[in-house]
Amino acid sequence: MAERQLGNRIKEKRAEHGLTQAELAARAGVSRKTINTVENEVFVPSTTLALTLAEILDCAVEDLFFLKPD
Repeated sequence: MAERQLGNRIKEKRAEHGLTQAELAARAGVSRKTINTVENEVFVPSTTLALTLAEILDCAVEDLFFLKPD
């Protein structure tokens, strides 16, 4: 069974809140590069970071992250 790929809607949710990558990163306690690599699906965040981003963006973690179809 192939490993499923994780997708995300961080960029869209971030834009809804009027935040730059740098602003979101500062609130989450990570670097702007970390936000960039997560948004571009290069890096899969830890559960802690995923929950932190959902909290900052005032949504459920499932609204930010999803499994891509096979």
